[in-house]
Amino acid sequence: MGATEEELESGLDEAIEAELPRALPGAGAAALVFVAAGAVLMLEILAVRLLGPYVGLTLETTTSIIGAALGGIAIGAAVGGYLADRTNTRALIVGLLIVGGLLTLLIVPAVHWLGPGVRGDGNLAALGITIVALVPAAVVLSAVSPATAHLQLHDLRASGTIVGRLSAWATAGALVGTFGSGFVLVPLVSVNVAVLAIGVSLVGVGVVLGASSRLTLPPAFGIGSHLMLPVAAAVVAIATLGFGVLTAASASPCDAETNYHCAVVERTPGFPGEGYDLILDGEYNSFVDLDDPTNLEYRYTRWIADSLEAKEPGSGAIDGVFVGGGALSLPRWLLAARQGSEALVLEVDGGMIDLVEEKLGFGETDDLEVVIGDARVSMLDVPDHSADVIVGDAFSGLTVPWHLTTEEWVEEVKRVLKPGGLYAMNMIDTAPHDLLKAELATLLAAFADVRMLTEVGPEGQPINGNAVLLASDEQLPRSIRTPFSEATVFQRSEVESFVGDAETLRDDYAPVDQLMTLNRGG
Repeated sequence: MGATEEELESGLDEAIEAELPRALPGAGAAALVFVAAGAVLMLEILAVRLLGPYVGLTLETTTSIIGAALGGIAIGAAVGGYLADRTNTRALIVGLLIVGGLLTLLIVPAVHWLGPGVRGDGNLAALGITIVALVPAAVVLSAVSPATAHLQLHDLRASGTIVGRLSAWATAGALVGTFGSGFVLVPLVSVNVAVLAIGVSLVGVGVVLGASSRLTLPPAFGIGSHLMLPVAAAVVAIATLGFGVLTAASASPCDAETNYHCAVVERTPGFPGEGYDLILDGEYNSFVDLDDPTNLEYRYTRWIADSLEAKEPGSGAIDGVFVGGGALSLPRWLLAARQGSEALVLEVDGGMIDLVEEKLGFGETDDLEVVIGDARVSMLDVPDHSADVIVGDAFSGLTVPWHLTTEEWVEEVKRVLKPGGLYAMNMIDTAPHDLLKAELATLLAAFADVRMLTEVGPEGQPINGNAVLLASDEQLPRSIRTPFSEATVFQRSEVESFVGDAETLRDDYAPVDQLMTLNRGG
């Protein structure tokens, strides 16, 4: 008697099942996609920190890094599914984990090798280094999820459940990787150590999976299959050790990797006394003379000091709020120049302040208080009408805190200033100065008088670099003493002419990264 249709179907299913690689336990498959997806997101966040010293941390550079990583994830998903249909899937997953781990170990050396050559080149540099250093690892690790799904799909009647469950676990891994990096890894260990741990862990997971799967390798070069696995294991171990040493030995350019910056304190070349520079993400941020706090080497800091002396002549005490601390140059100047003054510093980067205290030997005193936190939030706790001067010095050539430029922020500044108080703000921009114009427009809309101090070219227009913006609700002195450097003072009418029809910056519209010329397209 011939077999029934149901028996034939059952026999066919059994034959297909026998040919397919053995599926993993459900928990094991979930763990694999969780680890692989989590590793990709962790590497993406850590890559932003690795590239910061070389390309800066603007919206556009961060977008370039994230976009390139997402491209790698998409490619990996497609390639992983294609290969899973044509290879031994278990062996493929083992290979993906091991190769992904080894590529991870190469990320740090690649960034430190390529970074110095593109320092300050902006978006294209961020995209290029990401493609070379991060995308290969992202491609390989992102192939794990579709390969694992293929391995588990032995019953099409449960395909939706299997794929959905694995997708959920992969997303959970990505979430844990994201939050774990931002809240645990970055504050606790250096980026080099974090990447090293991730790479070694991935290789370890791949090796354990390979050993538990009892994989066999085809003979090659006359070597029997019984010898191939030990040889392969030895190659993986040597590569992991070599790449790991390379990662660990890659010198970080930082004295401290804070939550926000790669920070360095170094002796000022050629300075005869105890002069030091604070360098953030490769950009000179602050100068400190340990012997004489009133010695301000950077021109814009002298302009701010001169402006304050002109606005508040004499020797009386001044209450100052400093938005952005750096190496505390201006707060220390104020306390030394005006006895009895008090300085409140709002600084987001506590790690940088710790480095300044360690390297330069000074921190909080009875008349100098440092509040760690975002100034937009910290300012809410500063009493009304409590400051004679507020100094905004949170900008650098590579970092633009947009929320400290808007109309809403300026209203907070006005709330804290005493009547007739001075708001002095350091800005960095180059021609055509779109960001500078927008910020001046914002100040013009809020204050009775606005001035600008900057160096000008032959045509009387600002040249590239720093500009100090001054604003007050009463008339500012017409001339400001600048004995140490040449600076042109733009009066309010000249500021209005320079600004033209530039729009003000608001919380709902502040495209500062796009307006700031230094950060355009590299």
